Amino acid sequence: MARKVNPKIFRIPFTRDWESKWFANKHEFKDFLKNDLQIRKFLSLKLKNCGISSIKIERLLNSIKIIIHTSKPGIIIGRGGTGIQKIRKQIKDKFLKENQSIELNIVEEKSPMLSANIILEEAISAIEKRLPYRRVMKKIIRDVSTAGAKGVKIIIKGRLNGAQIARSEKLIWGQLPLQKMRADMDYSRGAAHTVFGVIGIKVWIYKGQQFKKEKAD
Repeated sequence: MARKVNPKIFRIPFTRDWESKWFANKHEFKDFLKNDLQIRKFLSLKLKNCGISSIKIERLLNSIKIIIHTSKPGIIIGRGGTGIQKIRKQIKDKFLKENQSIELNIVEEKSPMLSANIILEEAISAIEKRLPYRRVMKKIIRDVSTAGAKGVKIIIKGRLNGAQIARSEKLIWGQLPLQKMRADMDYSRGAAHTVFGVIGIKVWIYKGQQFKKEKAD
């Protein structure tokens, strides 16, 4: 059987970089990894429908730095910074030790239509609102191609439109060199929870080839 590898992990460290950066001793690694997963899950649920592109975590001796790339920074920051202060306090109380400090930075995503996570979030929201899946897929391809992507692929699986038998639908536009390590490929997957069951969605976005040493975000 063929082995399927995540397109983002496949390109580390050639065109992409790790989203978590820290050094751990032998007995600290599992604690740091679990803590990172908990923080990412908390932020994904807390900031749902806020256009989150990526969440990066950096650790020092007694501090942690979280960088959130989003297409809607104003919603997260809130009026007078009250929203970000509340999130910072919740993360510190739930996941950090007393002697650890936290730095939370919000970065605006310059090209939201070229982010697979943002596109996936919009697709999930549309499917959960019972919009026709073909219209959703065509709109995604139209928006991504207009934003300047070289190629895009979207796959939707499940009981589409409430059908009794689950099936898979796929739309592809442009180029998708999945085996080239210098190809700047973004990928994301998720699930839409509907009254008929769970519908899985996968999105690939190809932005072109990278020949420089600078790594993609």
